[in-house]
Amino acid sequence: MIEKNKRYYAKKILLFVLTFITTTLAGSEWVTNRIIFYSPDYSWSDFMAGMEYSIPFLLILTVHEFGHFFTAKYHKVEVSLPNYIPLWLGFLPSVSFGTMGALIRIVGPIKSRKQFFDIGIAGPIAGFVVALGVLFYGFTHLPEPEYIFEIHPEYEQYGLDYADHVYDDQEMASISLGNSLLFSWFENNIADPEKLPNHREIVHYPYLFAGFLALFFTALNLIPIGQLDGGHVIYGLFGAKNHQYIAFSLYMIFTFVAGLGLITAGTDLGTFALYSALYVGFLYFSFKGLGLQQSTTLMIAVSMFAMQYLTSYLFPSVTGFSGYLLFVFLLGRLIGVKHPVAPDDTPLSTGRKVLGWICLIIFVICYSFEPLVLE
Repeated sequence: MIEKNKRYYAKKILLFVLTFITTTLAGSEWVTNRIIFYSPDYSWSDFMAGMEYSIPFLLILTVHEFGHFFTAKYHKVEVSLPNYIPLWLGFLPSVSFGTMGALIRIVGPIKSRKQFFDIGIAGPIAGFVVALGVLFYGFTHLPEPEYIFEIHPEYEQYGLDYADHVYDDQEMASISLGNSLLFSWFENNIADPEKLPNHREIVHYPYLFAGFLALFFTALNLIPIGQLDGGHVIYGLFGAKNHQYIAFSLYMIFTFVAGLGLITAGTDLGTFALYSALYVGFLYFSFKGLGLQQSTTLMIAVSMFAMQYLTSYLFPSVTGFSGYLLFVFLLGRLIGVKHPVAPDDTPLSTGRKVLGWICLIIFVICYSFEPLVLE
């Protein structure tokens, strides 16, 4: 039982306020291209501009978490209010989104397969619906193409053909957004093609950037592994035994794709051997959470590296997104790949099964193989 006193509520409110400030600061830096630590003319209006990012982004995040919260309450499962996690890296603005998300703590107990399913699915579906609204608004309210000159005055000398001139000459790193099936659909079917920004500039379009990140984090939550929201969906649809096989297989596939192209033969032998040993060690440490024998774990780690290296050797242009390796570690060592078994293992109704498959479709259309590219 959670003791809900004044201190409890004060902590939740404080975390939300701090997260609102940090996401607004991060959004301000993305939208205006002014970095508070490095821009002497940074102003209050620059900070306020960041709210066009922080408000829709936190709205999606909040709706997601309260989807879990209210569904747990409906099932009479004890649960905490959301804990928002502020994270602002003003000295590294190109990797700062202002928050690490939010989470609720389920005190439990969860008694049935249906409860696991309902609580797991409610968050991503609720947040996804709001994300669709944010993206629709963003793509139907694009500014004129010349808007980019307000952010990058140095582009104006090249006119609207700036993309043919500026990117190869940039000295500072920039972030280019990848794509997902759903984001591409919005670009091709909703947006005015004359106003569509280059993917390296979407970070300056707050509603598009917030919506893109919402799809990215929705897909991460819906990875059908362990106790992630997608893991609850798979457990509900297929039961505990099948969940183990599906989650283990998908975890291996996820790891394989994430590490593609990370280590190649383009370095001297000593450096290659060092990096290879470190990477295999990372895989071994991550896979130890699977609960297998040490020899089996080591064999899987070495085999994974060998398959990734061979694939990269045969298909040099095929690369993964190494940022997902952090999630490989979190799943293997902290979140877990397996799913707890509820006392009541009654299969889901037809309606819930349909919702489960819809959720898996949402995962597919939101997932991006390379969401963020630092260039």
